[in-house]
Amino acid sequence: MLKADASLSARSLGPAIGRLFELSAKKIDRLQRRWNPALGTPVFTVRGMYTSRGWTEWTQGFQFGAAALQFDATGETRFLEMARQATVDRMASHLTHVGVHDHGFNNVSTYGNLLRLMREGRIGEDRWESRFYELALKVSGAVQAARWTPLGPDLGYIYSFNGPHSLFADTARSLRALALAHQLGHVLMEEGDRPVSLLGRLLHHAETTARFNVYFGTGRDVWDLRGRVAHESIFNVSDGAYRCPSSQQGFSPFTTWTRGLAWIICGYAEQLEFVSHLPEAAFAGLADKAATRQRLLDVAVATADFFIGNTPVDGVPYWDTGAPGLAKLGDYLGRPADPFNDHEPVDSSAAAIAAQGLIRLGNALVAGGEAERGRVYRQAGLTVARTLFAEPYLSTDADHEGLLLHTVYHRPNGWDHVPTGRKVPCGESAMWGDYHARELALLIQREAAGGPYLKFFLD
Repeated sequence: MLKADASLSARSLGPAIGRLFELSAKKIDRLQRRWNPALGTPVFTVRGMYTSRGWTEWTQGFQFGAAALQFDATGETRFLEMARQATVDRMASHLTHVGVHDHGFNNVSTYGNLLRLMREGRIGEDRWESRFYELALKVSGAVQAARWTPLGPDLGYIYSFNGPHSLFADTARSLRALALAHQLGHVLMEEGDRPVSLLGRLLHHAETTARFNVYFGTGRDVWDLRGRVAHESIFNVSDGAYRCPSSQQGFSPFTTWTRGLAWIICGYAEQLEFVSHLPEAAFAGLADKAATRQRLLDVAVATADFFIGNTPVDGVPYWDTGAPGLAKLGDYLGRPADPFNDHEPVDSSAAAIAAQGLIRLGNALVAGGEAERGRVYRQAGLTVARTLFAEPYLSTDADHEGLLLHTVYHRPNGWDHVPTGRKVPCGESAMWGDYHARELALLIQREAAGGPYLKFFLD
């Protein structure tokens, strides 16, 4: 299991974070010079070069959002201009994309980061530029919320690209789009000019995901382990009945794909922060704030505990907790993860996403008066970060376009590159892994410097 280092602090990771952003600048510049937008969106590397993979265009926001994070971390204005220009030139189609559950990934990473930087005073105030970002986020939140499968008056979900029957764990992090649009005063308008609360849809989706994609050890089925996550839940859309768990990218419906687990940890921790920030009046006619906060906390804690208990000591998980080759690795949870083993790949991107969630969960507990309990998760998150911000996970090769090595995209489909002489994928990067490594580093850097807390929502 993950062994948290109690001695770590945000400040102690400063040199590693400085090195990460120094390497990051070169990676962003290299890809910007080489990439031809006609090729589509860069998704993952093959032999160190970013390539595209048609499925859904869910990674473009990470490509351009990376430049916004780089500016945030270093103050280098050329990265700000790169993010601004690319957002204007390339991101409009993502705002009105009715076919995906990825609005938080694409639009909060671009329009959202730029609006946040302006609200923080990091960008010179320009009312029309601000209103451009605000309008974009309003549109994105409403379009995402319209992709809705109702299950009753108090349940429903934003359905995945698979169709109305499908609820993905990933979408927990796209709830940010609904949250921002709600904060900006927007609603979804349906037939008959009926306004639909975006906060209401956010809360209903969060509860539905908690009820069906997350397990709490209550005997729901034979594999009901507390904190386990099903990547996908399947429903009968004719009557709203739950049918079964499923998995697109994991080993099976009854094992835990670790990136899906990470999306839940991070998504629920940041929604816990968001809900805690809202005034009581925001919940009128929708939910009880205290009960909602407790539900989000219960999900975040259960999944964080599962991650800690099912991840090697250094904090980098293998791609699925039930992957069959793990049995050949012996006591793999009692030693650091081995990205070069012959049986199952690790997924450093899951580690980067989960680490941010662990830190945010810890911070939320500390803010709620549970300092010792919160410290457990904070130190776990910092321990994962320390591992990722050094070799063999940090990419120091100038000829490699990725920043975070040893990520996995779609193991069942065999999409990930297996180097010559190896038996499983290793040594490659992915847009979401690189982005979340930067976001994790920025969260810690700001804390170390005593700067504003990094959050997606507005004050």
